This record gives sequence, structure tokens and C-alpha cells, in this order.
Amino acid sequence: MKSMKKYVADTVSSIPPSGIRRFFDLVSQSQGVISLGVGEPDFVTPWHIREACCYSLEKGYTMYTSNQGLLELREEIAAYMYRTIGVKYDPEEEILVTVGVSEAVDLALRALINPGDEVLIPEPSYVCYGPITSLVHGKPVMLKTTAENEFRLTREQLVAGLSPRSKVLVLPYPNNPTGGIMGWQDLADLVDVIVDNDLIVVSDEIYGELTYNGRHVSIASLPGMRERTIVLNGFSKAFAMTGWRIGYACGDGDLIAAMTRIHQYSMLCAPIMSQMAAIEALRHGEHQMREMIQEYDYRRRVIVKGMRDIGLDCFEPRGAFYIFPSIRGTGMKSEEFAERLLMEEKVAVVPGNAFGESGEGFVRCCYAASLNNIEEAIERMGRFVERNRIRAAESGRR
Repeated sequence: MKSMKKYVADTVSSIPPSGIRRFFDLVSQSQGVISLGVGEPDFVTPWHIREACCYSLEKGYTMYTSNQGLLELREEIAAYMYRTIGVKYDPEEEILVTVGVSEAVDLALRALINPGDEVLIPEPSYVCYGPITSLVHGKPVMLKTTAENEFRLTREQLVAGLSPRSKVLVLPYPNNPTGGIMGWQDLADLVDVIVDNDLIVVSDEIYGELTYNGRHVSIASLPGMRERTIVLNGFSKAFAMTGWRIGYACGDGDLIAAMTRIHQYSMLCAPIMSQMAAIEALRHGEHQMREMIQEYDYRRRVIVKGMRDIGLDCFEPRGAFYIFPSIRGTGMKSEEFAERLLMEEKVAVVPGNAFGESGEGFVRCCYAASLNNIEEAIERMGRFVERNRIRAAESGRR
């Protein structure tokens, strides 16, 4: 049969496969692997949330909803946003319920970008922002952050990335893969640059609740930023609801209307059963969410100490549930380290360069795994690192 590749759109053909998924094709072929790779809570969605979904099915809630989502859910989201980030949104005009935060990112960039517009993206960061920008014929401009500054985006880095075509700044904090956060002053340092250059901010705050040693700060809460920020969040991480595929976007009514216009022709609406579960999560799920976050915080401290004890330098992540240790001292590139660690010790981590060029020399480890698995993985990684130090030393003496 002849190849059909010539029929695929050039824009799609030019996009490389996800570095995360490529690596996990290797993982799926191995037995007995401890995975610190998948960014998914190891907690099951709390029973009362699952029960709300079951009850909605018993009551016959199997129909479409409004394109924007159930008004009841949007009202709960509006109340939640006000009590968590201190920003008021009109549930009728300024909130859109989406099929996960990934769809919200896609909708936001499709609604904003004209061909040739530039999207400023801090790097390392989650894998979707650049490819989605390319799919809408925009130009991704990567702003390379550093471990020395805990992967925060600085004013100087933002200014250096600007051009007359700059239109959107993506702010993915707390950050996947680094665990870096942006505090109030860090964000305030960017505001006049954003306003003076008439940028729109797409603030991906899916890990906002997973902020340690303080509260998450949304740039939308800073003076002058509410109207030019689209805040994205959802239920996957903090409420352990990854498979429910339920997220939301909050922002200016004109921007949300534009996103809804696309959403109504693609997804139409998020599944009503997931929306009913999300209502229950917001009404009665915060206590269990806090318990899960407390457990992540403990695991965070265990894995930071463990990585440092085996000789992998890393800063202490302040948010999300990832650690991003440097493996430069091993003499290996990120992909070599990850592949050999998987084959030799059956521990799965993600190569740092999957998250952009500036991730080279690092690996991402997710500590949303059980404590037993984290401790066993650290022991195995310690053996691997020490064995390769000995090999490197012997090679140097030859």
C-alpha cells in the first residue's frame, strides 16, 4: 500500500512527536519498572466525587450542556477563583468549561493568534505550548530560564524575547517540569513590560493549588492584569481527576466568547457527568485536596533529600509535583541517562530535553508516586549514578 504521508498538512508534518510519549514507548516494553515519569496523582478520585457522577447517571444526566458548561458549575468556579486567587469573574460571560486544561490552552491560542504572531514561552515547560502555537501558524519564542534562578521568568528574559510581532505570553507556573513558581514580586516585575507591549497573558495554573511554603499568586490578581489575562485551571492534579477531562478558562468576556466560538464547533461541551463531579469537588472536596497536597509536600522533601544524597544537584521545587535534578555531573546527556537508567535499574524518568533545549542536562522525576516507590527508585538511581561515576573514573585513567 502506498504511503499517504504526502496528504498530511505541512504544519502537522513539521511537528515532532512528544518527547514524553516517545520515551514512554520504551517504558511500556519493560517489566518491573518504577515510574517517576507520568505526571498523574497516585490517589484515586475521592469517593464522594465519584458518587456524584454515579448519581447524575442514575438521574438521567446524559445530555449536552450549554457550550460554556453548566451554569451551576461556572458559578462554583467563580466562587472558587475568588476565594483562592482573589479575582471575581462573571459566571455567565467570563468562564468556559473545557475538556481538560489542554483544550483550554488550544482554544486560547487559536482565539488569539494570527499567522506570524509570536508567543513567548518560558522554557523548560510543558510540551504542548510550542506545537499548538505552530499549529495556529504562530511563532513560538522560547525564553530560556535557568536553575540558578529556580527557573523563574525574569524581566530581563522577557524583554530580550520581545519583537514587534509579540502578542501572547504563556505563564506556566507552578511549572511542569521544574517545580518552579513565580511569587508576587516576580510577577509584578513583569507587569509594566506586559502592559507597555500590549501582551495578552495565558496563565496556565493547573498546579496552582500545589504550591508549598505559601499561597499561589495569579498574575490576574495584580493591578491592571485581570483584563489582559486568561487564567486556565482544572481538576486533574489537585483533585486527582485526570481521566475526567475537565478544565476551565476565566477571563475577559470578549476573549472567552472567542474561545467558546471555537469550542462549540469542536468539542461542543465537556461531558455532563464530569461536570457534575466537578461541582461536587468544588463544594466538598477541598479538605481531601489539602490532605493530598500535604502528602505531596512530605514526598517532595523525601525526594529532594534523596537526590542530593546520591549526588544529583537540584533546587527545592516550590510547586507542582516534580523535581528536576541536574545529571550533568554524570557526563551523560538527558536521553542517554534516562534510557540507561530504565534498562539498567528499571526506573523511568523523563529526559529534560523533552521540555525544550534548556532542559538538556536534567531529568524530570514525578513524586506523585507512592513513598515506597520513591524510596526504592532513589536507591536504584543511587546505584546507577555511583556505578557510572566509577566507569567514568576508570575511563579517565586509561
